[in-house]
Amino acid sequence: MSGLFITMEGTDGAGKTTQINLLKAYLEEKGYKVVCTREPGGTKISEKIREIIIDKNNSEMSDMTETLLYAAARAQLVSEVILPTLKEGGIVISDRFLDSSIVYQGFARSIGAKTVKSINKYAVSNLEPDITFLLKLKPEQGLLRKEKQATLDRLEAEKFSFHQRVYDGYVRLSKNNKNRIKVVDAQKNINEIHQIIVNGVNNLLEKNGL
Repeated sequence: MSGLFITMEGTDGAGKTTQINLLKAYLEEKGYKVVCTREPGGTKISEKIREIIIDKNNSEMSDMTETLLYAAARAQLVSEVILPTLKEGGIVISDRFLDSSIVYQGFARSIGAKTVKSINKYAVSNLEPDITFLLKLKPEQGLLRKEKQATLDRLEAEKFSFHQRVYDGYVRLSKNNKNRIKVVDAQKNINEIHQIIVNGVNNLLEKNGL
């Protein structure tokens, strides 16, 4: 596979969308074909699954149902968008991927990281990002940023303790995957964060001869 798979992770309000848009513009200016996507979502089918997952009216959803729905949306995204783009030599930038399920469902929902990985083994066809940028922001700071939104989705509206477990899960995951996950202080200014990400991506492009 000749393309490059980049993922952005972080707690809610960490600024992933801003950095994805900046990175996309930077790489396109250099002549690369770039496809941006998000989880859950990114395809017609996956977006419909997303609506079910984030709907606040679905408060009775079990943790395992949530885990399986994320895996289903991810399977469609990998099959329809990510793998075809990588095979064509393009660059995929995804707002969240399997790391999010390991953290949100595995750690925060207590499903267990091993269980989540086992379920998603088939969903992702053993695909792993080439590099992941974790925009690290404490939950209380992220929630303050989210307060500006008119409405919060089902997961964003969870109790603070849930968001704390998510944050702790990301810290744990990043320590166990230091070669792939690059931790970036999300409190730095937008341009500083962008430059850190650009440096990391350029190093990888050079290493892979792209």
